[in-house]
Amino acid sequence: MSSYDFDKADFNAVYEGGDLLRGAAIKSVPWDIGEAQPTVVELERAGRFAGEVLDIGCGPGDNAIFLADLGYRVTAIDAASAAVEQARQRARGRDIEFAIADATLLTGYEDRFDTVLDSALFHTLDAAGRRRYPVALHRATRVGARLNMLCFADVPGGMPAPLAVAESEVRDALIEAGWAISLLAQTEFAGAAAPMRTFFEKAGSHPELDEKGRTRLPVWLVQADRMAK
Repeated sequence: MSSYDFDKADFNAVYEGGDLLRGAAIKSVPWDIGEAQPTVVELERAGRFAGEVLDIGCGPGDNAIFLADLGYRVTAIDAASAAVEQARQRARGRDIEFAIADATLLTGYEDRFDTVLDSALFHTLDAAGRRRYPVALHRATRVGARLNMLCFADVPGGMPAPLAVAESEVRDALIEAGWAISLLAQTEFAGAAAPMRTFFEKAGSHPELDEKGRTRLPVWLVQADRMAK
């Protein structure tokens, strides 16, 4: 795995057919499954969304579209301009606010959101970013806001470090930023298998596939509530 420099991952390039990681041959978006993440659907059915929703690290927009189609007011942001443009095109005709923004700052979004969805953003940040990010979320949300987060889990059969995150790192970062964790459990993230073939071969990883031929990667499912500081 030393051949991959995760600090130089180019999230903008992969949306334009370029390399996400040098040498990994990832030239299409591996988290683009063309529909909302199954766990996001389950979270909505369980009543985990309310009020004004922030989809942070929205990618190609399918989770935001799913929520907007159910009547939620959704703001979807991503640091990659190409991702935001693709999401806008995919969501055409829907009332979703899209923006390019730094998730570790969230300038201009203070005290705004009632629910946050993070579907595979946290683990893409470096160590410093993983500390700043939940603080920024705290500023951008109202007291009692709900956080629903999926991030790669540091467990057997999962993604390699530093993409896989230890449970203690997730827990410490959120608690220190003023989030009360109500659930931290393991579940699965569905991904497109084809773009990751070379990556997994070099990593010596053989993830299971679901009935649709998508990778089943272990992630932490985190549910937390924003506390007043």
